[in-house]
This record gives sequence, C-alpha cells and structure tokens, in this order.
Amino acid sequence: MKLRYLELGEGPSVIFLHGGSIGSSADVFRRNLPPFAAAGFRTLAFDLPGFGGSDNPADLSAAFRRAAIPGFMDALGLKKVAIVGHSQAGGPAVQLALQTPERYSHIVVLGTGSLLPPLEGTGEGKDMAAQQRLERRMAHTEPTIDDTRKLLEANLYHHELITPDELALRHSQSIGKNFEAFVARSSAPEKPKAAGGTPLWRRLVDLQVPLYLIYGKNDRANAFERATRLGKEYPQLDLHIVDHCKHLVPWDAADAIVDQVIPFLKR
Repeated sequence: MKLRYLELGEGPSVIFLHGGSIGSSADVFRRNLPPFAAAGFRTLAFDLPGFGGSDNPADLSAAFRRAAIPGFMDALGLKKVAIVGHSQAGGPAVQLALQTPERYSHIVVLGTGSLLPPLEGTGEGKDMAAQQRLERRMAHTEPTIDDTRKLLEANLYHHELITPDELALRHSQSIGKNFEAFVARSSAPEKPKAAGGTPLWRRLVDLQVPLYLIYGKNDRANAFERATRLGKEYPQLDLHIVDHCKHLVPWDAADAIVDQVIPFLKR
C-alpha cells in the first residue's frame, strides 16, 4: 500500500505519529517539523493507513495501524528512530518500544489519554461528551466545514490557530475516502479486552527506552487530574503539564515541544 509522508532535515530520525480523530494526518505536525530539522534531526511524519493521503486498507484495525509503523521504518531503511506519538498514537508507540526496544531511541507521548490512570466517579467531562456526540453523528453523515471547525475548537485552546487555510486542510482530510475509513472504523465491533491484563499506563516504568510525556492542563476527560495522579504514583516518570493547552498538543504547545523535547532527544 502507499503511505504519504512529510520529510525535512538530516540527522538522527524522528517519526511523528498523528492521532485517530477524523481529519487527523501528518499535517498536524507541519509547525513542529522545521524547528526539529533545524536542530539536526531528520523529521518524518506519515499518514497512517486510512488517514490523509495514505491508502485505505482492508484491515482498519488498531493492530494493523501499529504494524504500519515498523513497516514504514523498514520501507525507508530506518534501523532505529525516536517516536513522537500524539493522542491515539502514544499507546502503539509505547507498545512497540516494549516489544522491540532496540529499534527506538526515545519515545515522546503527547496527550494520550489511554496512558493515564482512570479516576473513579468523574465521568467523561463536558468537552469529551460534546465531541463524542458530534463524532457519532458524523459516523452517519459526512462532516460539514462547520463540523470540522467545531471539532478543532473543542480540541484547541488557542482558537486563533484555526486559520482559513488550516481549516480547509483539516476538512479536506475529513471527507471522501477518509470519511469512509472513519465510518468503517466507527462501525467495527470492538474486540473484548483480555481479563486480568496489566494496564499499559502501569507498564510505562518498564520501558527500556527514555520516555517523555506532555499533557495539556486544559485537555478533555479530566486529563490534568489523571496525569497528576500518574506523576504521584510514578514520580520517576518524565511527565510535564502545559497550561493553556487542550488535546491538540502539537498546535497548542508547539513552543513547549521545541523547548522540552529537543533537549530530551539530544541527551
């Protein structure tokens, strides 16, 4: 299959992985790649299968998308890389580093809720509930450009970043074949989770690869409280909270990512 990717710079390779929301693509990292390239890294961001300009595969499972990451590395002859995973991509990045640590130099997680401990009795939060209602409706009807704007506003603290060009680009990645893939993913039955397994957030301290986590203080689903709990339970984790930042961490916290992650990758 064909995978679309962006590339900039030379040096040690860093792969940026986007999340799983409708409209997600490598383009979410356009403002992040240039400073990393200027700092001496070969930066790559690719559209996962079923997203952006990449092909829609027959298998739209999370396992297939996870396997596409080392597949992409093999296609480009990359033996070892650092990974920056946003949202749903953070979990697969951690899983791969646990399985084959020799292939990954560093793991950076941006706003991945599945890597945070749950909080009992807190609910999902107003922002998360509103987004889920909108995405459930869009699972039946292709989103309008106003729908795309509402989703971006729900996930961005800095609404001024939603320029006409950014909105048009995000919307173009939310319709057509990408909408068809979103519908197929949304309607696929969930596989039951194995009982008694260790939650992935508890395995973060087992990583043999340096790990750096960044969460937005204003993110949905009680992310701030959950990240605070994670930090208290595992104080050895390199965990950071960015104020005035919601779920689209690569946009809201672009400066913090440069200031914090580049030195981390250079250690």
